[in-house]
Amino acid sequence: MIWLLAAAAAAKTVVPTANPLQIQQPQPAPQALPAPPAETWFQLNAGWLTHGLAGLFIIASVGLVVMLAIQTTKQEGLSGTLGGRVESAYSRMGAEEQLKRITGIFAVMFVVLGTILSLTGI
Repeated sequence: MIWLLAAAAAAKTVVPTANPLQIQQPQPAPQALPAPPAETWFQLNAGWLTHGLAGLFIIASVGLVVMLAIQTTKQEGLSGTLGGRVESAYSRMGAEEQLKRITGIFAVMFVVLGTILSLTGI
C-alpha cells in the first residue's frame, strides 16, 4: 500500500517540457509611426497670413500691457483712501472711459488672435 502511494505521488510530479506554444518567438521591431508634418496648411500656403496675425498678436499683447499699466485705480494712494476721490466732471472721467474702452479692444484682440494662432498651428 505504501508502495502504491509513493508511485502515485511520483506520477503526479511532472517534468516541464518545452511546449511550442509557450516558446517566446522574437517579436519584429515595431514600425516607427510616420512623423507628423512639420508645417500646417496655413504655414505652407498662407505664410503672410500667419506671420501677419502673429505680428498683430504681439502688438495686441504689448498694447494690453501698456493700457493696463497707465490706467489709474479707483482709490489712488493714501489720499484717495482717507479723503475720498475728487471727481472732475470735465476731463478726467472722459479720459478714463476712453482708456477702459481701448483696453477692452486690446483685450478682445489678444484673446481672438491668440485663439486663431493656436488653431493655425503657429
